[in-house]
Amino acid sequence: MNLPSPIIHEIPFSKSEIANIESTLSDEKKKKFLVTYPTVYVVNDQLSEKYNVYIGETTDIKRRTIEHLSNDPATRKDWLAFEQSETSKMFIIGHEHFNKSMTLDIENKLMHYMTSVPSVEKVTNRRTNQQSDYYTASEMETIFTKIWRKLRQRNKDLFPLEHVIRDSALFKASPFHKLTDEQLIARGRIVQRIEVALNRNKESQLILVDGEAGSGKTVLMSSLLYELDQLAQEDSESVILQGASHYLLVNHDQQLTVYQQLAKKLGIRNGRKFDVVNKPTHFITNHTENEKADIVIIDEAHLLWTQGKQSYRGKNQLEDILKRARVVVAVFDKHQILSREQYVDEEQLDTLIHKANLDGGYLKLKNQLRINASEETVNWIRNLIDKQEVGPIPHDDNYDLQIMKSPEDLQAKIIEKASNEKNGISRMLATFDWEYVDKRRPEPADGSSEPKTWDVTIGDWHAPWNLQIEPTKDQKKANRGKAWAEQAQTIGEVGSTFTIQGFDLNYAGVIIGPSVVYRDGKIQFVREASKNKKATQQRTLKDGSKKVLSDELLRNELNVLLTRGVNGLYVYAVDEELREVLLGMKR
Repeated sequence: MNLPSPIIHEIPFSKSEIANIESTLSDEKKKKFLVTYPTVYVVNDQLSEKYNVYIGETTDIKRRTIEHLSNDPATRKDWLAFEQSETSKMFIIGHEHFNKSMTLDIENKLMHYMTSVPSVEKVTNRRTNQQSDYYTASEMETIFTKIWRKLRQRNKDLFPLEHVIRDSALFKASPFHKLTDEQLIARGRIVQRIEVALNRNKESQLILVDGEAGSGKTVLMSSLLYELDQLAQEDSESVILQGASHYLLVNHDQQLTVYQQLAKKLGIRNGRKFDVVNKPTHFITNHTENEKADIVIIDEAHLLWTQGKQSYRGKNQLEDILKRARVVVAVFDKHQILSREQYVDEEQLDTLIHKANLDGGYLKLKNQLRINASEETVNWIRNLIDKQEVGPIPHDDNYDLQIMKSPEDLQAKIIEKASNEKNGISRMLATFDWEYVDKRRPEPADGSSEPKTWDVTIGDWHAPWNLQIEPTKDQKKANRGKAWAEQAQTIGEVGSTFTIQGFDLNYAGVIIGPSVVYRDGKIQFVREASKNKKATQQRTLKDGSKKVLSDELLRNELNVLLTRGVNGLYVYAVDEELREVLLGMKR
């Protein structure tokens, strides 16, 4: 698509510069598209190594920005800081094809990108702008890329390469993704149910969102948190939600870090407190049944504990959270329960669904948004996991699904993919079939003084489990706030469900260990071959009986690993019979 180039104009952010903007423009074309046309603008100020940024759009750049400087500093600290700073600047962005709908879309996409930029500490805006279709919507992505590249020419630190941003966990979890119709309907229903519950002074109301891996649950919850934060503002359109306390809980260290960064960058908080995002145990410990929170969102609710563990002395985290909240929105996928401590039997799950259904609070997400593959490929992966059947591998022009003959071949393929920046992040993963003890190194062997690592070992090949390769000094600095897969040194490690659950990889290389075998025409699970004690040890049920959950939990482990790859999946099976049948199904 051959579109005109955008116009980028940078000025100091002050009343005098804005009032006299025409005199700084070199020709009539720039005056036309920057002063009389709709524009997008980026106000920024560098404080030490970090930037504070405001992104907006307007049909009158002079009037709008003078309003910011004249009125907003009196009520908002962010604008007071911009107004008082001698170093704050503004990029004004114009284009011949800009109209109101497109500038709203460009504004939203800039918010999406800039919340993912490492050098940006805070991004300010007070709305989401997800536009439906309009006349020039097909041009938006091309125009945005042209804008970003021109901005990057002005400031590489503030505007990094697009692929670097798109690969970040912050980008993938951002509330500024353009939601699908299914997600928009779900978010609307959730907000409506919350308003009804708060308006009627209800307590312990459950909204249950059911969705499989890759169905867009994280983006939906991130978007919901941001939406609720906007509606909780004093000047919001929802009188019911003004001042409502809101929290997001997740029982996963890697995802917790991502959500905390988003909340900090977007200024999401309850009053003066920044503990909006935290772990369930922290929330339970710091809230009482007498002083209930208004709204609690629980992402990855299948990771909640259903028995006491470590610092948690209760019996069921979801029940304890419901006692401490007026409304709980829980995102759940029973096929991602990985531990006996998280186990929920069918009767308990049916009870939860029934409780949510009573008030119209049960929603199911059906779309597969992660895997960029044909329906036949998705079905092949699902049949392998759910039905434990191996069928012919379908041809797919969009998704690279390959069976590897050796772990060396698998590692080489992942390194090859990772070496090309355009391919995005690629990592090796494995079922938990090799020993690993958190926070303790294995004893050096053969009298060696060299510290050993917990390794995935297959014949003469081996590689360390996740979180063991020490990053360099420069890498440590670059790794701050990054998830496991984003860190450069982890290309030499093998990830597990504990580091990759909830995240995407562009290409995933999965080692199916000896706990998964092929016998009598079916995939089967070997409890004794797994090192995941949380999946293989017995669970005491409510009636006092004990149950072995290994088949179910090891299947869920396989499910998490095989559904990480967006554009490709490479598989090596340790079990010879399984490997041969997989290789025999190659196209």
